[in-house]
Amino acid sequence: MQRSDRQTDKMIIVCSDAVGETAEAVAKATLRQFASEGVRIKRYGHLRTEDEIASIVKEAAGCGGFIAYTLVQPELREMMREEAVRRGVRAVDVMGPMMQAYIDSFGTFPKRQPGLLHSMDDNYFRRMEAIEFAVRYDDGKDARGLAEAQIVLVGVSRTSKTPLSIFLSHKGYKVANLPLLPEVKPPLELHSEPGKLIVGLTMQPERMQEVRSERLKSLGLPSAAAYASYDRIQAEVEYARGLMEQLGCPVIDVTNRAIEETAGIIIGMLNETI
Repeated sequence: MQRSDRQTDKMIIVCSDAVGETAEAVAKATLRQFASEGVRIKRYGHLRTEDEIASIVKEAAGCGGFIAYTLVQPELREMMREEAVRRGVRAVDVMGPMMQAYIDSFGTFPKRQPGLLHSMDDNYFRRMEAIEFAVRYDDGKDARGLAEAQIVLVGVSRTSKTPLSIFLSHKGYKVANLPLLPEVKPPLELHSEPGKLIVGLTMQPERMQEVRSERLKSLGLPSAAAYASYDRIQAEVEYARGLMEQLGCPVIDVTNRAIEETAGIIIGMLNETI
């Protein structure tokens, strides 16, 4: 009898005494560097007992996979190391070397409290407030957001303003964004002032035409609509470029950039202005 694809998948097991998000993010970043078809990630979080560790290592041994773990409780980390050696399973300690480097360099010891990354402290509530702000002032819904934001993103349609705003808001930044159209005069609230960074986003017209055509297709609309025409896109891009020059704002070409890369550039710019 033929086995299912799910049964024949190679597996990376990620586990943590907290959520396991950090180990999973590292595993996903690793997968992107390989032709990883047939490899899946399975996550276990909130581990508390050595029996749970033993069960996970046994599972990894059974499927021929490996383990990536973030365990801050020393007894669980030791159990993971011992069980992995006993069963011949490769286990990658994602946080351990970094924590040891911190201890060796600064002479202090960790709190050993799982889940501190997701604790409901002041930073947590600041992020929640920033996310609500980004949703409220997305796509130029309310010009007041342009005056209150730490970061204002401007650009023509489909330059990733909204996903970038949400991504930055998860980092705790209050972000508003404004679509630029030649027919619409920008609001008075769009001007530079201390503590605010305006960033222009642009894209190569050829790539933008592809993106807009795909957007129209997903909505069941004809791809030949003016919204995706090359002439219209060029006109919008030229208008946006002129306005960005008037604003004197930095401009990022997002044509071949991931959201994370663009966000990193913007955060660096903001830190330089503080």
